[in-house]
Amino acid sequence: MRIDEKILLALSRQPGGSDFSSGPAAHGDEPEDHLAMLRDKYPDFHHLVWRKRVVDFGCGTGRQSVALVRAEECEVCGLDTNRKTLDKAVQHAESQSLPKERLTFRERIAPDMRGTFDVVISKDAMEHYPEPAATLEEMKLLLKPGGKLLITFGPPWFAPYGSHMHFFCRVPWLNLLFTERTVMAVRARFRSDGAMRYEDCESGLNKMSVAKFERIIAASGLKVENYRHDCIKGLDFLAKLPILRELFINHVTATLSMP
Repeated sequence: MRIDEKILLALSRQPGGSDFSSGPAAHGDEPEDHLAMLRDKYPDFHHLVWRKRVVDFGCGTGRQSVALVRAEECEVCGLDTNRKTLDKAVQHAESQSLPKERLTFRERIAPDMRGTFDVVISKDAMEHYPEPAATLEEMKLLLKPGGKLLITFGPPWFAPYGSHMHFFCRVPWLNLLFTERTVMAVRARFRSDGAMRYEDCESGLNKMSVAKFERIIAASGLKVENYRHDCIKGLDFLAKLPILRELFINHVTATLSMP
């Protein structure tokens, strides 16, 4: 074992131990539990989605999709390329006895979906898409003229925990202090998925920095209606620092619209 691996291993802990959780805290199953972040990031969220046709882009197991139907009376299409999680989403929706015409799930975009939705929501996923610019174009295809795209995600790549490795090591800026090879070698002691690169990890990581996201938006042709940075410890003035802002922005939220 190389010396840098020994150092990182000494700074790491077994997930699920007394001082390290094994994953994110579990949510309750009330609608508001699954919409809380969106309401926090978008103060006008109710106005944006109430009784609208919505795509929950990257819907996972469908809890947020169900919540949108129940709490906001939306007509929702949950979209996810992971067949296993999509099957769980269908099962969960069936257990809620929701009208089938109000909630559907798709693995891919069908031609009849294009240009038919008022709102597309992407929450905590922009840093995971293998081809984020192409994925943004897919989102655009779904929107009506004047439709809204709500993207909120974090932490970005250069944030303290942008490597998403805090499940076993809580040293901030891990991806800047250690090489990818070192991080992956130590990660392999806690995850047995064989990942050798950040891109190979579960859900993948595309190294989405704030600047990279802004370049993708600028090239998309979408109108930026609102754009917000949340920095560490609530010190949002740090987002105004040239270059260094990348180290302190923890969350990015944007409201984009079709021309």
